Formats: sequence, structure tokens, C-alpha cells
Amino acid sequence: MGPGLNWTATAVFVFFMVLVTVIGLFAGRWRKGDLGQIEEWGLAGRRFGTIVTWFLVGGDFYTAYTLIAVPALVYGAGAIGFFAMLTTILVYPFVFAVMPRLWRVSHRHNYITLADFVHGRYQSHWLALAVAVTGIVATIPYIALQLVGIQVSIAALGFHGSAWSSDVPLIIAFLILVGYDYTSGLRGPASISFVKAVMLYVVVLVAVIWIPAKLGGYANVFHIAGQALASRSTKIPIILPHAQYLPFATLALGSALGVFLYPHLITSLLSSSSGRVIRRNAVMLPAFTFLFGLVAMLGYVAIAAGVHVARADDVIPATFQQLFPPWFAGFCFASIAVGALVPAAIMSIACANLFTRNIFRQYVKKDITRRQESAIAKVFSLLVKLGALAFVLVGNPLYAINLQLLGGIWILQTLPAAVFGLFTRWFHRGALFLGWVTGMTLGSAMAWSMALRTAVYPLKIGGVKLPSYAAIDALVVNVVVAVVLTPVLNAMRVDAGSDETTPLDYITEPTEGGKRDLAATPAPISDGIG
Repeated sequence: MGPGLNWTATAVFVFFMVLVTVIGLFAGRWRKGDLGQIEEWGLAGRRFGTIVTWFLVGGDFYTAYTLIAVPALVYGAGAIGFFAMLTTILVYPFVFAVMPRLWRVSHRHNYITLADFVHGRYQSHWLALAVAVTGIVATIPYIALQLVGIQVSIAALGFHGSAWSSDVPLIIAFLILVGYDYTSGLRGPASISFVKAVMLYVVVLVAVIWIPAKLGGYANVFHIAGQALASRSTKIPIILPHAQYLPFATLALGSALGVFLYPHLITSLLSSSSGRVIRRNAVMLPAFTFLFGLVAMLGYVAIAAGVHVARADDVIPATFQQLFPPWFAGFCFASIAVGALVPAAIMSIACANLFTRNIFRQYVKKDITRRQESAIAKVFSLLVKLGALAFVLVGNPLYAINLQLLGGIWILQTLPAAVFGLFTRWFHRGALFLGWVTGMTLGSAMAWSMALRTAVYPLKIGGVKLPSYAAIDALVVNVVVAVVLTPVLNAMRVDAGSDETTPLDYITEPTEGGKRDLAATPAPISDGIG
């Protein structure tokens, strides 16, 4: 700790961290289930109602790094940073149309992960392994970025020192995460998500109302920000230029199609009590989109406020520190840290579910019991968090950012097997696997050719330059390979695998007569709405 420690802000920060720690540790008693069963520990027994799911998915989708990275992108690159807001507009119709089908078939066949569904649909352990490994590898740097968010908020309090001393608060926050994750499972982040949502709304609404009022209103904010961006060496326009239309559109579309394929968001949705709950949330979650647009606007607000930072990621903490009184700055930094703990917990649980169900059970111990599954998942969840912590403590945070960029490209390549499979069994499992290999290879090569600095690739077709999101380019090739090879493999009489699901599994809500033993399941964690 250096002499610049802000004691008032730190006291407020510590109070809220203690509060969420207590809530998380005792969350396991909330409609208590047998946490020795992986379905209870990793999915809370699939019993969350509409309101609980709304807070959980919102807390999972809108992460702490979102609060830091999106305004930082607007601060550094201008209007193209608002693609993230368009993503949230496009994603909920996708969730409404697709995810209730996944919930129904997963509930009926007791699938806990997306890879479980893929294996059941195609009886292909290789395709399921591809989905599982992609999900885990894409998520670990995502967890690291949540820890970076905590690290940034702690640094803003004034914690500085040599060697490991400045990392002690981050390690303490890590131990908090480990504690409530292990003891409470998914119930821990679900309970804390209520606190996170309230804190986040307070911070953003105060910031977008109070700070612009101090700066002469939004007209003056846009005027100053526009002049400042235009005066930079890169001459960034405050309004999106024509040359960025295609990158903007493909970034938004690709992100919308891919984000709910991440394991942590699949886990949040599968913990719902019914497909109807998911549809209601697809209608209600756009309330967070309004908040998201305001968060992005903070990038222009920071420019207008004259905030200058060495790294763009520091712009929001620096803005709060410069313009808010110490007690409220501490509240803001606590909201960032709490906003990191919720998704980081769910991400590590989701990775643990994938490893246990689709790697350990499939390739190490096929006759593993549910209780053993839960024990292995808890251990792997800890290892995932340790790996993410290592990214932050001994590596350059840029590595996590770069790998997260690749993660977005990779996760979208699971869409044909996962999403197409919810609507049709036409595709051959071998064609889907080869499409995945092609998409992963091409997307990675595109990102690597750009030195992992950007996800936008300058695609050239017939002499025409089409800069677009590399994930979309790779997905198109992925789908083409799957479409072309399916009739070829069928003509060659290559085994297409069996399908353990039926058409009714996708369109009817499971009842007591389904395959899952609902009679042994405790009452739903109801909120009075489904």
C-alpha cells in the first residue's frame, strides 16, 4: 500500500466486498439442494424463476470488464465502440427463438452442457469434445479479464507497492470467489447478482446524469468529444464513417450470434425452471441494453471531462476518481469488483461442468457417479480460477485480452453443430466436425495475421476490400464446408450416427413423465413468475 491510499473509498469498497462475501457463502442454504450432485451445484437444480434468471443472466452477460472495456473502446476509437450496444439489441431475438428449445431437450435428457446436447444429437464424442474444448479455452481468458477488472478497481483505490504487495487485495478477492463458488455452487453468483444489478444501475445512472450536468450538458459533451477525437493524429470521427459500416455490422452480428454460446451463459439459461422463463427473459433483458448504451456513452463523457490515462482500460476508474467524492468513488469501484465476481464464478462453474461431463466422464471414468462428478467439478473450477489468476499475476493482461479476441472467433464456430442441431438433423456429424476444424483454423489465422490487435480482418474478394469481423468470415466458410460435405459423406455411406432425441423433445415443455426424476427434486426457487 502506497501513501496515496484513499481510505474513505477503501472503507466503502471493503464494506460491499464483505457484504457480497457473506451473501455468497450463505447462498447454499437458499432453497437448499444436495450440492454433492452436479446438477444442484452446477445448475442449481434447474429451478430459477423469471426474476432470478433475469438477474443471473444480466449479471453474467454484462460483466465488470464490459463496464471498463466498452467505454474504453469508445474513448479510444470513437463510434465503432457502440457496436456492443447493437449486439445486445440483436441477441435477444436469437435467445427467444433458440434457447427455449435447448432448455426443453436438455431438461428432458438431463443435459447439463451444450456438449452434452451435441453428443446426444449426433452420438459423436469428437464433435462433443470440440464443443467442450472450445468453450473451456475461450472462457479461461474471459475469467482473467474479470480479474483484470478487479485489479483495475483496486489500483484506483491507491493500492500500490513493490513485488506481490500490490496484488494482495486481488488475491483476497480471488479467495472470496473460490469460497462461495465451492460452498454454494451456482446459487452463490445468483444471489450476488441482485446486489450487482442494483449497484451497477446506481453507478451508471448517477454517472450519466451528474457528470454531464457538471460539464454543461450532453450537447457540450459531444461538442468537446468531437473536437478532441478530430484533433488526434488518427482523426477519429464522433459519428460512424461509411468505411466502418461493414466492420460495425459484422462485429455486432457475430457477437450477437456467439455470445450466448459461451458456457457460462448456457449454464445460466439451463438453470431456469422452464422454457417460458427464458422467453420472458428475452423480452425483459433489453432493460439492460438501455444501461449498456449509457455505459458506452461514458467514453465520450471521459473525453469531455479531460481525463487522460496511459491505458484506455483505466479511463472509467480514473473518471470516477476524478469527478466523484471519495465515498461514491469507493462505491463505484466496489460495483466493478462485484460485477467481476458474478460472471467469473459462473464461468468457472460452466468450465467445470464441461470438463467433468464431456472430458473426464467420456475419456477417463465412464462410470463416474453424480457425487463424483460434483467433486471433480469443484476441483476443476478451482484450477480454472488459478489459471486465470496466473494470467493476471505473472503475465501481461494483454495476453488475456488477445486470447479473448480469439475466444470470440472460436466460440462462434460451434454454432452450426449446436444451433443448427436444435432445428434439423440434416447435417452429417463428420461434415460439422470438419467445418469446425476449418472455421477454427481460418479464424485463428486471420486474427494471427493481424498480430491479435483487432478482430476486424481486411478481407479481399475480387479486388474489393471488405473489412469485417473474422469470426463471421470463418463461420461462413465453416457452414459452406458442412453443407458441401454432408451429401458427400452420405453418398459415401459414412456413419452419420444416431439421435437419442425426438422432435417432441424440442417443442413440448417437460412434465413429471419426462426422463428427469422431477419427483426427487425440491420445489422450484420461485419468484412468483414461472
